[in-house]
Amino acid sequence: MDALASVLAVSGVRGTVAGAVNAAEPWGLLLDDIPGAAFHALTAGTAWLCVPGRADTHLMPGDVALLPAGPDHVLVSAPGVATVSIDDLAAEQHQALGGELQLGTGLPQTRILCARYQQDPAITLPLLSLLPEVLHVPAARAGDSLDTTLRLLGHELSQRQPGAAAVLNRIVDILFVQLLRAWLDTDPAQAPPACWLSALTDPVAGPALAALHADPGRDWTADSLAASIGVSRATLGRRFPARVGDTPAGYLTRWRMDLAAQRLRDTDDTVGVIARSLGYTSEYAFNRAFARARGLPPGRYRARSGSSQ
Repeated sequence: MDALASVLAVSGVRGTVAGAVNAAEPWGLLLDDIPGAAFHALTAGTAWLCVPGRADTHLMPGDVALLPAGPDHVLVSAPGVATVSIDDLAAEQHQALGGELQLGTGLPQTRILCARYQQDPAITLPLLSLLPEVLHVPAARAGDSLDTTLRLLGHELSQRQPGAAAVLNRIVDILFVQLLRAWLDTDPAQAPPACWLSALTDPVAGPALAALHADPGRDWTADSLAASIGVSRATLGRRFPARVGDTPAGYLTRWRMDLAAQRLRDTDDTVGVIARSLGYTSEYAFNRAFARARGLPPGRYRARSGSSQ
């Protein structure tokens, strides 16, 4: 499993469909109090994405936009048009979010597919926070795969067959990965200069990250990690911190603590089993490392996590 797949599998970044909007001009849609990241894909017509404090973004058919922090924003047929809240629109039409919503009167010219994403709060390795405030991928840079998935999403939304909710949520999970790929391939300069996400494409840091994620319980040393990716220890020691923003040992410890936190919350595995699976031969050493990272020893963390669910 590569590093991105590993983080996605553990980070709990999951999507849910907020709905499809069919809009007739003039129209305006207010999206506020978004729980997590907001995603919009324009499949027909044009729209303006307006976020306070930023220049407006003109969306064309096939364009996709992700707002990782989920700020209040509007989608409008033209800047300055009056807006209606998506929640009010759904209530007015007696529709649950996730269905088809009609905006404006007359023949719709614009169709927008909307979704939202949230990340597991137990995972400290950043992902959504590493992305730009508005991640806009124009249709010309989206690629065939992203376009095909958007078509599938639109088809599922319009058909509403049995099991549609499960299918739709899995499609938006795929869209998130494809959006990250398109962004990394075409506009990686927007990523922080030293972070694990932008380092995925680095010829030294990328393979090192993949090795750490493939076997986080291994007793990695600088020498063994460098040997596993075919570079010198000096090259690894220079390149990894420059591209990732942390040493291999520091990064691995953080990732191990994320894995441990998730297992303490979601499984009945004993602390000793978790410690050994993550490379700790001493349960005491694991307890100390976990307490430093999370502010609580493993047992108390598990108890608190269980009571908050």
